[in-house]
Amino acid sequence: MVDLNSIGKEIAKRRKALKLNQTELARLARVSRATLDALENGRTGEMGFSKVTKVLAVVGMELKLQTTRSPRPTMEELMQENADDQGLDR
Repeated sequence: MVDLNSIGKEIAKRRKALKLNQTELARLARVSRATLDALENGRTGEMGFSKVTKVLAVVGMELKLQTTRSPRPTMEELMQENADDQGLDR
């Protein structure tokens, strides 16, 4: 799962690749530079979704929802898989 801290780090990398400073990106995204700085440096606590998506849109990024991966296998499933694999070697 991606958290707000890792999103902020990715935004900072993308901003630098686009050769934008924080002031320019904040102006384009219509957020304060202090908000952008807090986002990029993991000091946000909670931040509104609209602010994050405004910044992402300016740097050409978006959030994507997807279903979670299947749960981890149980011990029984792993043992059965191992037994099945050994049966193939015979």
